[in-house]
Amino acid sequence: MTGSVLAADIGGTKLAVGLVGPDGQVIAARRTATPPAGDAETLWEALAGLIDRLIDDVGAPEDLAGVGAGCGGPMTWPAGEVSPLNIPGWRGFPLRERLARRFPGLPVRIHNDAVCLAVAEHWRGAGRGSDNMLGMVVSTGVGGGLILGGRLIDGGTGNAGHIGHVVVEPGGALCGCGALGCLEAVARGPGLAAWAVARGWSPGGLPEPGTGEPGTGEPRTGGYSGGYREAGAATGRRLAADAAAGDEIALAAMARAGRALGIAIASATNLCDLDMVTVGGGLSQAGPLLFDPLRETLREHTRMEFASRVRVVPAELGQDAGLVGAAALILAAGSYWSAGATVTVW
Repeated sequence: MTGSVLAADIGGTKLAVGLVGPDGQVIAARRTATPPAGDAETLWEALAGLIDRLIDDVGAPEDLAGVGAGCGGPMTWPAGEVSPLNIPGWRGFPLRERLARRFPGLPVRIHNDAVCLAVAEHWRGAGRGSDNMLGMVVSTGVGGGLILGGRLIDGGTGNAGHIGHVVVEPGGALCGCGALGCLEAVARGPGLAAWAVARGWSPGGLPEPGTGEPGTGEPRTGGYSGGYREAGAATGRRLAADAAAGDEIALAAMARAGRALGIAIASATNLCDLDMVTVGGGLSQAGPLLFDPLRETLREHTRMEFASRVRVVPAELGQDAGLVGAAALILAAGSYWSAGATVTVW
């Protein structure tokens, strides 16, 4: 498809909108903080105002092909009524309908934000050229999207690839979903920090790491730079910084997360015959502290020849990934959009 797409990436801490060209390049983008404790209309006005500012700054494109958005779940898909767990002000909010009203006559498509990140990496990032790929996000939560045969797999309810709820420690930590031992309960940044605190870790005396994202020009300090914010001193970002400085409990925590990720990825690989797994999100920026134990564990659990060939690589697209993936729902619909009956997506 030719033409540009108005893309939105909607999260609990930030809202982002951008114009994305047919080649997947972000032409222009604007970002703002998500209004804390905002009600439904306050949140919508913040998003709509951000869209208006973008269009005022760059002009209304005459070749606009559609609108794509990534948002946390649960949501009804593809109807696009959203109830993000990290945005309490939206419960059953008709996001797709509001965007369609703002851009009449254009296709408007919404999917889970982790799915959009996976789509972005497959379309224009580290997963290009791979027909069978899992794209993962490891940050304040753990999510993903699954590509098989070069197409996004939605599953029965749009939740295929939701690797955060693969069990890696039976009977282990309580997950937010209510189950025990899910990958998300073990490897999400806040949960990992809580595990370390319970074993005697306290944040070290190093300067708090910078919060800049790749390409933003914001300063970064310390041994680790994360891509998400957490409240309080005992955070996943702080934990990774202390691990880089040699703190034994912090190192053990990062190794624990890496092992859990390796087990989950091995299971997905053995089930789906994957070529590649991309790992993005704030905690993934810890580099070898996370990836070394991940890869070691993966080797232990992928002994079949077909599974042992899988490659695990860091995601490439940084803060633009959500916008690029949302745009792909329009620009590369043949690979990434297959709207069926309306269902609930987490």
